[in-house]
Amino acid sequence: MSTPIKKEIVDGLIAELGIKDFAKATIREVKQVAAKAEQQSGVEFIKMEMGIPGLPAAQVGVDAQVKALQDGIAHSYPDIQGYPELKKQASRFVKAFIGLDVAPEGCVPVSGSMQGTFASFLTCSQASKQKDTVLFIDPGFPVQKMQLQVMGVKYETFDVYDYRGDKLAPKLESYLSKGNICAIIYSNPNNPSWVCLNEQELESIGRLATKYDTIVMEDLAYFAMDFRKNLSVPFEAPYQPSVGRYTDNYILLISGSKAFSYAGERIGVTCISNALFHRHFDDLAQRYEGLPFGLVFSTRMLYALSSGTSHSAQYAMAAMLRAAVDGEYDFRKEVSVYGERAHKLKEIFCRHGFHIVYDKDLDEPVADGFYFTIGYKQMTSGELARELMYYGVSAICLITTGSHQEGLRVCTSFIEDHQYAQLEERMQLFEQNN
Repeated sequence: MSTPIKKEIVDGLIAELGIKDFAKATIREVKQVAAKAEQQSGVEFIKMEMGIPGLPAAQVGVDAQVKALQDGIAHSYPDIQGYPELKKQASRFVKAFIGLDVAPEGCVPVSGSMQGTFASFLTCSQASKQKDTVLFIDPGFPVQKMQLQVMGVKYETFDVYDYRGDKLAPKLESYLSKGNICAIIYSNPNNPSWVCLNEQELESIGRLATKYDTIVMEDLAYFAMDFRKNLSVPFEAPYQPSVGRYTDNYILLISGSKAFSYAGERIGVTCISNALFHRHFDDLAQRYEGLPFGLVFSTRMLYALSSGTSHSAQYAMAAMLRAAVDGEYDFRKEVSVYGERAHKLKEIFCRHGFHIVYDKDLDEPVADGFYFTIGYKQMTSGELARELMYYGVSAICLITTGSHQEGLRVCTSFIEDHQYAQLEERMQLFEQNN
């Protein structure tokens, strides 16, 4: 059975890297195997494993950052609370596109949402001694679990696949009722499944977060990228769905990486609800000189981690948020290409015997976006990932994201126009061989 890339090459590289179970290979490991196999075989890989933006950075941000650097900003430390203009524009952005009121003081710049989640995990896990565990509504971003591993903080997890709609609240309550959950985290739209929790589901999360006094961390890395709805008109419904409508116990993580393709400058904003920002927790107050939650987050956690966030990148983020709110820059239109790519890729895979694993948002088809999920007949995740490597296609297994389903996460960001024909040809051969 001939394949575009010899099996010996791929199998040899997997062995060389010491990967015992390919189902558990990390994104970086899959990337490494793909890069070396491409080099050795001379066959171009269709790379779908890395969630890196494939579009140019927003020009309005670049211009503002360059100007800030030319004006000499690099010589001075940023305020630990953040550049005032960025805080103001982040507050306006949350109002314009989510419909929530978060005061500028609660909008704190971070070195990408990654640092935002790290500092949030630290603060939440120290807020109450009884609550020492984070709950993941999975599948999710694997690195967030690694962050907790680094901190030595416990976590629980369940796969949302079987718990949508009315089933979500009882499942959540089964964990929260134990009294040890300090925070709940999920992404919306979801990385990797692209399912979007709806208002009813968010209401149940919010209601239970209030009932059990748990903080909800809402990761909005793929902000407004549910392309089934027009979420890009500032100050007009429909808004980006958010748990913030249903509880005061929330932290929103807004990233510059995907919505503005500004990943390289590591810039995001963590928006802490007004009530949570000013709230005093006995255990935090005892440990940090009586400070409220929001100031522990900024003047202790962020200060200890990095003493603030790149000063010039804060000028970029402020400019991008302002332009979006003022209607001068439609960030969603720029990134809608990911949805178009997903539509074409799904069509090719499904025509050749694949199926979409997370295919539904309750009763409607899942949106086309930055990611989607595929499975093939009875193949396990590891078998499918390895097999596709022989056809010059790289993707990561769902098991690494906390999913219990057999299949792969496909990222649309690096797909180039000439690769649709390549994929068509290779999947035709894949189907014949399998």
